[in-house]
Amino acid sequence: MAHSIKRIRTLALVGQAGCGKTSLAEALLAKSGSVPPGGSVERGSTVCDYTPLEKQLQHSLKLAVASFESQETRIHLLDTPGYPDFLGHALPALAAVETAAIVINAQNGIEMMTPRFMQWAAKRSLDRLIIVNKIDADNVDLQALLERIQQAFGKECLPLNLPAAKRSRVSDCFFAPSGEAASGEVDFSSVEEAHRRLVDQVVEIDEKLMESYLEKGEVEPDELHEPLERALREGHLIPVVFTSAKTGAGIAELLEVIVKLLPNPTEGNPPAYISVPAAGGEPTDLQPIPDPGRHVLAHVFKIEIDPYIGRLAVFRVHQGRVTPGTQLFIGEGRKPVKAGHLFMLRGKHQTEVNEGLPGDILAVAKIDEIQFDHILHDSASDAHVHARPLDLPTSVFGLAVQPKKRGDEQKVSDVLHKIIAEDPCFRIEHNAQANETVMRGLGEMHLKTVLDKMSSQYKLDLETRLPSIAYRETIAMRADGHNRHKKQTGGAGQFGEVYLKVEPLPRGKGFEFVDGVKGGSIPNQFIPAVEKGVRGVLASGFVAGFPLQDVRVTVYDGKHHPVDSKEVAFVSAGRKAFLDALAKARPIVLEPIVNVEIVAPEERMGDIAGELSGHRAHIKGSDSPRPGLVQIKATAPLAELEHFPARLKSLTAGHGSYSLEFSHYEPAPPQLQQKLVAAHKPQVEAE
Repeated sequence: MAHSIKRIRTLALVGQAGCGKTSLAEALLAKSGSVPPGGSVERGSTVCDYTPLEKQLQHSLKLAVASFESQETRIHLLDTPGYPDFLGHALPALAAVETAAIVINAQNGIEMMTPRFMQWAAKRSLDRLIIVNKIDADNVDLQALLERIQQAFGKECLPLNLPAAKRSRVSDCFFAPSGEAASGEVDFSSVEEAHRRLVDQVVEIDEKLMESYLEKGEVEPDELHEPLERALREGHLIPVVFTSAKTGAGIAELLEVIVKLLPNPTEGNPPAYISVPAAGGEPTDLQPIPDPGRHVLAHVFKIEIDPYIGRLAVFRVHQGRVTPGTQLFIGEGRKPVKAGHLFMLRGKHQTEVNEGLPGDILAVAKIDEIQFDHILHDSASDAHVHARPLDLPTSVFGLAVQPKKRGDEQKVSDVLHKIIAEDPCFRIEHNAQANETVMRGLGEMHLKTVLDKMSSQYKLDLETRLPSIAYRETIAMRADGHNRHKKQTGGAGQFGEVYLKVEPLPRGKGFEFVDGVKGGSIPNQFIPAVEKGVRGVLASGFVAGFPLQDVRVTVYDGKHHPVDSKEVAFVSAGRKAFLDALAKARPIVLEPIVNVEIVAPEERMGDIAGELSGHRAHIKGSDSPRPGLVQIKATAPLAELEHFPARLKSLTAGHGSYSLEFSHYEPAPPQLQQKLVAAHKPQVEAE
C-alpha cells in the first residue's frame, strides 16, 4: 500500500474495565482480515492481551498497540486497560492519537471511568467517538442508554447508526440515509430522523452550507466532509455507534466510520508540545506540523522491557520522516543515536518498516537512553522541545517491601527500576526515618500486579507490609531567622552570617528560595551555599521528621569576611538561620487527603457511609450509575483508610470496588500532630 499521511488513522479505545475494548480490537482486526477470527479474552488468544499475567487474569494490564490496514488505510489502534489502578498505562494513549473512542458496556451504561475519559479526551482536544458495545447482551435498553449519554455528555452525542433486527445488526444513518439501509426496521427512532439530526448538527458549523441546506433541504455527503471534521475537532459532534464484538454486529460499520469519517493526522487538533527557553523563562506552546519534509519530532508514550529483546520504545511521529538509520537526539541529549530498525506493532508481533510519517506509531528497540515522555528529534536545536505533561494521577497507595531472600536486594532494585521505566504511575521511595523502601501505585490491584509480575517473570518474592504514612511539614506564619557561623582554628578561619525570612506558600507549591540580598553583603558566589544549607533541612523536617513543603525562604542580608568566608561557613549559617526561623514560624504537620470513589450495591450505602464517617471522611455526593448500584464520592485522610479495603469487602460481600486519588495536604488534627511530634522526640534525643 502506498504510504500517505491522509490514509493514516489513530484511535485509542478507552473506557471502564469490562466494556469489551480488547474484544472490540480483536473483532476489528479480524474484520479487516489482519488476523484469523475467533480470538478470545477468555481463551487468552487475543492480539492485545498477550502477556502471561493478562491471559491469566483475563483483563488488560497495559497499553497495547495493534496496527493494521483496511480499505487502503493504515489504522493504528491502541487498546488500554480500564481499571483506575492502571491509568498510568491508559492515559498516555491519549497523547498518541487523533481520536479517543470511549467504549461503553451496553449492560452497565455510564460507569465510573466513562465521564473521566470523556473529560481527559476533551482536555487534550481530541476528537471523541462513543462506542456502545455488547448490544447483544440480555436486558439492555439502548434507547434509554442513548438518552442517558446525551444527558451526561450533551445533545452533540448523536448516533451514526442504530441497532436493528433486535440488535443483531445496525442500520447506517449517515452514509446511506435512504434505500435498503433505511428500509429495514430499526429498534428505536428512525434512520431518517437520526440522519436529519446529524446533518443539522454538522451544518451549524458552516454558515454557507447551512444556508444551502435550508434552501435545498439536503446536502451531498461530499459537502459534509470538511464541516464534519471541524465539528469533531471542536467537540460540536460526538458520534455514537453501536456494536457487539461477540456477534460482529456493527463491526464492519465501525471500520467504515474509522476509515471514512475519523480524522487523518492533518485534520485532527495538533498535539500539545511546549518549547522551554534554554536561558529560562516561561514555556511557550509549539505545534508540530504533520509534514514529512520538516525536521523530525516524535513523542515516546510507551516503554516496554521485554526479557528477550530488551527495551522497546513506542513513539508517535508528529512531524518529519523517520527511516532506519536516522540519527535521532533523545530529549535534551547532545549525542544522537542511530535508529537501526523501525517496527510497526500488532500486540507482541513486530513488523519491520522502512519509514514512519506523521501519524505513524512505531517502535525502536535496544536504545536504553530512551525514557517515557522523551521527544525524539533529528535537530540539536530542538533540545528545548517537550511534550506537554500528561495529567497523571498521584500514586498514594503504598506497600513497604523487602526481599524474602537475603542477597536479592540488588536484583530487586534492578527489577523495580525496570517497572518504573514502563509505568509512569509506579514509583519507589526510601523513607530514611522508618528505614523502609516503599513502592507506590494507584491502588491495591496496581501493586498486586507488580508483585505478581516480579514473582512470575523475574522469580523474585517480596515481603510486604503497610508503610508509614507520607506526612509532610509546613509553617503557618512568617518569621525571621539569623545565624552567624564563626570558627577560628589557628590558621584560616570560617565566617558567614545570614539573615533570612520564611513564609508559607499555598498548598502544593513546594519550595521556593529567593535571593533578596542587596549591596553584596553576601557575595553572589556564596548564595548557592546558603541555599544548600537551607535545602539540607527540607528532607529531615523540623518538628516530626517529615519533609518540609510549601515554604518560601528569602535571604535578605548577611555579612562576609574577605579572608575567612568559605562555602562551608555559609552552608552552616544558612541551615541554622533556617532552623531559627522555623522555630518561630509555627511549624505544623500536614496529612495526605485522598479522593475516594466507591461503587457498591445500593442496599449497602448506609453501612459504607457510616464506615467512612467514622474515619474522618467527608461524603461529597452519590449517584446511581445503573439500577441496584450506588457510586459514592468522598474525601478522607489516607491514614484512616489503611484497613478500608478489607472492611469494604466485608460490608459488600466482595461486590464493592473503590479507587483512590491524591487530592491535597491539609493540617493534621491537633491530637495526631502531638502524637507524631512525641514519637519523633526520642529519635532526635538519640542523635
